[in-house]
Amino acid sequence: MPTAEMVATKPEDLGIDSEKLEALFARAKRDVDDGTLKSAQVAVARKGKLAGVRTYGTVCHDGGSAETPATNDTLYTIFSSTKAVVGAATWTVCEDGLLKIEEKVSDIIPEFATNGKENITVEQVMCHIAGFPMAPFNALEWANRDRRLARFAQWRLNWEPGTKFEYHATSAHWVLAEIIERRTGKDFRDYVRERILTPNGLDNFYLGLPAELNSKVADVRHLVPPTPPPGGWGEVTPDAILTFNKPEVRAVGVPGGGGVAGAAQLAMFYQPLVNGGVTADGTRLMKAETIEWATKVRTQDFHRDLIFNQPVNRALTVVVAGDDGLAFQRGFGRSTSPRAFGHGGAGGQIGWGDPETGISVGYCTEGFVDDLTQGKRGVAISSLAAQTLA
Repeated sequence: MPTAEMVATKPEDLGIDSEKLEALFARAKRDVDDGTLKSAQVAVARKGKLAGVRTYGTVCHDGGSAETPATNDTLYTIFSSTKAVVGAATWTVCEDGLLKIEEKVSDIIPEFATNGKENITVEQVMCHIAGFPMAPFNALEWANRDRRLARFAQWRLNWEPGTKFEYHATSAHWVLAEIIERRTGKDFRDYVRERILTPNGLDNFYLGLPAELNSKVADVRHLVPPTPPPGGWGEVTPDAILTFNKPEVRAVGVPGGGGVAGAAQLAMFYQPLVNGGVTADGTRLMKAETIEWATKVRTQDFHRDLIFNQPVNRALTVVVAGDDGLAFQRGFGRSTSPRAFGHGGAGGQIGWGDPETGISVGYCTEGFVDDLTQGKRGVAISSLAAQTLA
């Protein structure tokens, strides 16, 4: 639950227009009212505080079928929105001089140096151009170091590193997690909490969920008959999505998609990143120069999305809106500045921040619908959120 200190007395104190904010809330509520979704949660933040957060509908917990009211305390699996959080932690490892993105992964993880992967760089991994998008990894093997390293050794390339873009749904971030552990000497989940979450007051944002909190998490569910994933998302199957209802999988903290949070936590995560690396209470998470460096687009024009055949605008683990008129297809709606950055998640989770306006947004739902409905909703939510500036 967002603490009282996180919430502004009124939206106008943050330069947010109350009526525009209510329009955003009404759009989120509409999907619940018309039966498209069972629940939805949305939050907007600026100047280090929440302008508002709303939750609508009902959810199920612990594998049961009983519907209970969703509240601002309800937590959701945020899927690939997790990538930005682990990415930000990796930025701090670089800022501390412990890692360079030009380094070869095999120089950090010798077990990775097999099957043509010897020259892959950290930067290529962070930009999803490393060539092993479909590398398999059972989440429950992560705790066993021997199995983890054996998997890295077994992985093979799908294509030559750097030559194309293809979304690495989980494989790239398993590598980043291992790099964090080797360079910091800490479990990656502990490092993320100590360096990113706790200093930002995000105690209810989890990467590795404690068992006693499972009853607070909305179970994921398919609200329409699921279809096979589109190109480049082959690992994100309907059955794989449902595994995130298992307590043992939530406990792992899958670095590419296993975060658990609410919309308020997602919106607040981006606040220091759009405010020079500083939280509302003056705590510095990282240098402004680090954020500017990490959110610079590094992919090339030929690194194109497999579905829309458009430049992907990838920075270091995050997507950048861009000024080519295609930001709405990248998850930013039609109203953000070109500098907005963030990362969405399967099912329609939204998380981004805009350095030009200072606005950040989080949106969560547990319900999976068809791609067209989800896409239209995402454009509407992000566009309305970006327009809330007074």
